[in-house]
Amino acid sequence: MPHPLDEAIGLTPTGTNTYSGATHPAYANMVGPFGGVTTAVLLNAALLHPSRLGDPIALTVNFAGPVADGPFDVEAVPVRTNRSTQHWTLLLKQGDVVCTSGSAVFAVRRDTWSDQEAVAPRDMPPVDSLARLQSDLLPPWVRCYDMRFPPGEEPFRFDEQAQQNSNTRLWVRDEPPRPLDFAGLAAICDNFFPRIFDRRHRPVPVGTVTLTAYLHADAGMLAAQGSRHVLGTARALHYRNGYFDQSAEIWGDDGCLLASTHQMVYYRA
Repeated sequence: MPHPLDEAIGLTPTGTNTYSGATHPAYANMVGPFGGVTTAVLLNAALLHPSRLGDPIALTVNFAGPVADGPFDVEAVPVRTNRSTQHWTLLLKQGDVVCTSGSAVFAVRRDTWSDQEAVAPRDMPPVDSLARLQSDLLPPWVRCYDMRFPPGEEPFRFDEQAQQNSNTRLWVRDEPPRPLDFAGLAAICDNFFPRIFDRRHRPVPVGTVTLTAYLHADAGMLAAQGSRHVLGTARALHYRNGYFDQSAEIWGDDGCLLASTHQMVYYRA
C-alpha cells in the first residue's frame, strides 16, 4: 500500500508544466490541508518534471489563501536553467483562484570542502525515552507524525502561564515510518506548532503566510537517515502588530543539519 504522504503529494501530468492532484483527508488541518503537505506538493511538481536539474536546495511557499478539500492544479515552470542551478516558479490553483505560490532553486551538488558550524542540541533525551504526543483531539495531520517532546516542552499547554521564550525541541518522523526524501523533509519543515502557543500558553487564531526552507542535505544524507526520527528545534525572534516569525532546524540523528526553515505567521490576539 502506498504511504499516505505519497498519496497526498501524488500528481498526474496534464500538460508540459502542469499537474493535477487532490487534498488528502489524513493531512487535514483546522482550515484546509496542513501547510507542510502543500509545500511538499509544490516541491514534488518540480521533482517530477522531466526538465529537472539536480536536487532542491531552497524552497519558498506563500500561502495566499486556504485550499478547499478536493482537486487542485499545480504549475511548475523552470524559468531559468544554468550549468549547475535551476530556478522554478510554482503555483497551486483551484479553478482560476491561486491558493499557493512559490519558488524553488535546484542545484547539482559537487564535491567541495565542507563544514558545519551549527551544532545540534546535546542534551536532548533519547527518542525511546519519550512518549509519543497524544493527538486524538488535534487536527488529523498531527496523527501522520510520531512526535516526541521532552518534559516541559510539550505543545498545547494552555494554562495561561506566559513563558520567557518559545524554544522547543522534538523528535519526529512520518507515521507510519517512511524513508526520508526531499518531499518528506519539506513537509517536516512545517511540523512546528505556532510559537505564540508556546510563548503565551493560550490559543489564538494563527496562519502561516510564507515559509522558506533551505535543504542542506543531499540525497545520500537522506538515504542514510532512512525512516528514523529526526530532531527538530524551533524558536521565534519577534512578535508585532499581528505577525511573528519562527525559525527551525531539522537535524539527522547523527548530528548533521538536514534543513533550516523560517516562516512568517499571522496572528490575532
